[in-house]
Amino acid sequence: MDAKPILPRQHIRRLAVPLLAFGCIGLLAPAVSSAASSVVAAEEPRFTWPLHPRPQLIRGFDPPETDFGPGHRGVDLAAAADQQALSAGTGYVVFAGTLAGRGVVSIDHDGGLRTTYEPVVPQVAAGHQVYAGQVIGTVAAGHPECAVAVCLHWGVRRGLDYLDPLPLVQESTRLRLKPWDSG
Repeated sequence: MDAKPILPRQHIRRLAVPLLAFGCIGLLAPAVSSAASSVVAAEEPRFTWPLHPRPQLIRGFDPPETDFGPGHRGVDLAAAADQQALSAGTGYVVFAGTLAGRGVVSIDHDGGLRTTYEPVVPQVAAGHQVYAGQVIGTVAAGHPECAVAVCLHWGVRRGLDYLDPLPLVQESTRLRLKPWDSG
């Protein structure tokens, strides 16, 4: 059975301001925090593919056993050189530039999620708002761990925890109604 939030999000916002004003937030912080995390979990953002058409998965997510241990903190998706990289969801660009010799774009999304895209030539800048499917750059060759000539490394994390981005991709479903023979 799904747990229901203690308080709906709109009630949390209404309570937080007066409680902060009177210094009472500490008394209700556990209830508000629990309710807020329940709401966020229930409203997990759903992403679209960062490449179009849907790309081939070259290497999957392999989380490290320890914080600094070996692993693959994202997925590698087959791409073509200069193919458009797309924002997987609505958010704000927090970084767009070169990091460790590769072009990187990082975007913050609702639910405390951050997506990263590399290697790319950014076409956005920090502070820009982006939407799902919006071009954020072009894919560049140069991802050394990729088994094909060009691929996009796409990662997602919440705080310091890396997540597998594939379960967050919302697949579009096409419904086809068959003709109804009433006779």
